[in-house]
Amino acid sequence: MSERATREETVNVVWSGNWVAERLGVALEGGDELGDLLGLALRRNPKRAHLLVSNVLGKHVPQLPSVVHGAGYELGERVRALLGPQEARRAVVLGYAETATGLGHAVADGLRDAPYLHSTRRPVAGVAPAGGFEESHSHATSHLLLPEDRDLLAGGGPASTLVLVDDEFSTGNTVLNTVRALHALHPRERYVIVALVDMRSPADRDRLTAFAAEIGARVDLVTRAAGTVSLPDGVLERGQALVAEQEARVPASAPPSVPVPAHVTRVALDWPAGVPDGGRHGFTPDHRAALEAALPAMAERIATALDAGAPDRGDDHGQGADGDRDRIPAAEPDRDRSPARGQGQGRVGDQDRVRAPRRVLVLGFEELMYAPLRLGTALEELLGARAEVRYSTTTRSPVLAVDDPGYAIRTRLVFPAHDDPADGPGDRYAYNVAGAGFDAVVAVVDSTADTPALHAPGGLLARLAEHTGQVLLAVVPSYTPTPVQEPAVLPEPLRGPDFSSYAPDEVGWLLQDLSDTELEAPTEEREEAIQSGGAHYAESLPVEYQPSPAYQALFTAALETSAARIARAVGTVTETVLAERGPRPVLVSLARAGTPVGVLMRRWARHRHGLDLPHYAISIVRGRGIDATALRWLAAHHDPADVVFVDGWTGKGAITRELAAAVEAFEASGGPAGFDPEIAVLADPGGCVRTYGTREDFLIPSACLNSTVSGLISRTVLRADLVGPDDFHGGKFYRELAASDVSNHFLDTVAARFDDVAAEVDDATKELLAADRAPTWEGWAAVERISEEYGIHDVNLVKPGVGETTRVLLRRVPWKILARRGAGPDLEHIRLLAEQRGVPVEEVDDLPYSCVGLIHPRFTRGATGADGRAVAGGSPVADGGEAVREA
Repeated sequence: MSERATREETVNVVWSGNWVAERLGVALEGGDELGDLLGLALRRNPKRAHLLVSNVLGKHVPQLPSVVHGAGYELGERVRALLGPQEARRAVVLGYAETATGLGHAVADGLRDAPYLHSTRRPVAGVAPAGGFEESHSHATSHLLLPEDRDLLAGGGPASTLVLVDDEFSTGNTVLNTVRALHALHPRERYVIVALVDMRSPADRDRLTAFAAEIGARVDLVTRAAGTVSLPDGVLERGQALVAEQEARVPASAPPSVPVPAHVTRVALDWPAGVPDGGRHGFTPDHRAALEAALPAMAERIATALDAGAPDRGDDHGQGADGDRDRIPAAEPDRDRSPARGQGQGRVGDQDRVRAPRRVLVLGFEELMYAPLRLGTALEELLGARAEVRYSTTTRSPVLAVDDPGYAIRTRLVFPAHDDPADGPGDRYAYNVAGAGFDAVVAVVDSTADTPALHAPGGLLARLAEHTGQVLLAVVPSYTPTPVQEPAVLPEPLRGPDFSSYAPDEVGWLLQDLSDTELEAPTEEREEAIQSGGAHYAESLPVEYQPSPAYQALFTAALETSAARIARAVGTVTETVLAERGPRPVLVSLARAGTPVGVLMRRWARHRHGLDLPHYAISIVRGRGIDATALRWLAAHHDPADVVFVDGWTGKGAITRELAAAVEAFEASGGPAGFDPEIAVLADPGGCVRTYGTREDFLIPSACLNSTVSGLISRTVLRADLVGPDDFHGGKFYRELAASDVSNHFLDTVAARFDDVAAEVDDATKELLAADRAPTWEGWAAVERISEEYGIHDVNLVKPGVGETTRVLLRRVPWKILARRGAGPDLEHIRLLAEQRGVPVEEVDDLPYSCVGLIHPRFTRGATGADGRAVAGGSPVADGGEAVREA
């Protein structure tokens, strides 16, 4: 039997808690898994003699990185299942320093969308604590909370959940102290406590139940295993005496004062810019995504350095100070000791490269657990079966080492602190590293800890070099929070005539002027880029073509025919808003299709009630949310509760859902609260909102044209190189189209009918206010059905209603038009546009809309589904509406 197999057989037979159990009578009572998860050790601590040593935490016992990360990730998935996806997104995860910083981060990974913060014992200059608490049984009791975002601990409001993560739940005192301190600052309705093991006594369990009732909150517990620790009388005193006896038997000796060997190699990680080294100041889902993307390349750099410096196998570099290479860490639950992922898949170790080291330890540093852990998981995946990768970290905690298979801490390395700690110099420790047979150690520290003390004789690097043939140093830049700055001065809204052809009091555009920027691209090129994923629709603009005389005449006729119907819908929706959101609502139209409607609603309120309502236009982009800078401007100048969002019509309801999600995300990110995401529209054929003028699907002539009926303003633009984090979204003012502008003609024609429809509006408003107006989402169901029946399988390519179908014909590459059988004059312009573009019109029954436009589902410029002709005579084939309408 091989040397390694012999060692593993011993590990599997002997429990690493036997030595303490036999001498002190300490016992773990619970399921069989407890013995696999935990060993026992002793420490010099006046409050608790024994130490539960986790085999899956990665602190004291080197373990496969995939096992360590997987243990926390699985707990996070269970919390996500407990809370549900929506509440999980609003939760905040808090881990405890130092042992649970990596575990808590892995739990946050399992929740997927939750931000993460861990407590710390390291004060950071310029960062004021947002709170703190005490860990009574620890050797270092005070915890600080130093979030960069001061609102992080407030979460998403009182209903949001705080998830607290520790490696073990022994008495519950630390959790009680934490919740008590944070609940006083930010009361909430729910807490979830997560731990690898719950070892509380029945009395401690009762105490937590009583505390939850006291503060009026629900407290859930998620653990991997549960049990109790049986402690005989006098165990503390006997444990201290046993520690003293063992230390006298093996007196501590000063580490040799030798220089750091030359084979200590620094590895340049190229850590991703802007990604924190851990959760000390907060770690967001965006940070997580950036780190995940960078991990493979960083692992490759480490592997390359390992290959380049790997010593010959004949070197006896795995010996400990006493020459005993057979000493190994305590029992581990991964019985086959094989990497969990990437078997044989790594590029490192191919035949044309130096063979990778046989046994590698990635060693983290105190609270810096997550960064080295993820570097370890990436290295483990890269190397596969070609090398065994283990992970553990250094620690402040002094623990007795006993070289016995039945004891959890077999060896320890002692070295001076090397991060200039606030509580002064002192010893630090690395357990189960000496004598463990590691061919190489990758020491990972943050830049704060990369000091002369780290490199000095007797420092960590020198101590590691005594026990392995190769030491690599990887330094993660310590994240420094951005200093708190005064809020940026928000720009004032743009107004006509400098921006738009509307009068300056009609609307203020919360946009930045990009009129001098070239943004236009041909429709077919945009469509191919959008559907291929090569570009987002809001990053460019379609070309603004002027309408042909025939199409212009159609618009004029449609306006004369429908003006009274539009005026009636305007009056009805405005009166409903005044009744339910009055007395002085702030109208905020969704640029740009909502803007003419907002102007008309403002005119109605002034005409009928003498009210001068504020009106602004704001950008929202499907898939990217609402303009947060514009919302902040509104909150700075008006009560968010008074804001009423306005749009022209509903299609399938995508904009309704987008706005609700955008407002929720805005508030969750710390933006001012109080905005009501409900939309007021002229027409709601999709049954998506409860504030509307009508639910009929009829022609709103402003849908027939592009900027020439919307104040000569383009659809809104959101592109990273043009719009910064504190900028409004962009838009263009097409001054050159002034000769074709009918924006004010449209408004004046409809407003001229206000008196004619006043009585009808009063009757319709009374009827609506007394009716059940709950959304039915009938339109969404119809769109899903059509998407499947026509083999499109993408609801974003199905555009229901007269307005949306017009948009498809004006600015997208249409495939076909579905028209409700018997639909009348409302579809005349649809049929004209379809004929000019060579698009078939198919009459169908059982359609909740007058018509539905289908965008070609597999578009390339050679497959338009029709003849692909542009509208004859220079008519528009481009944009006709606001950004949110695009797919």
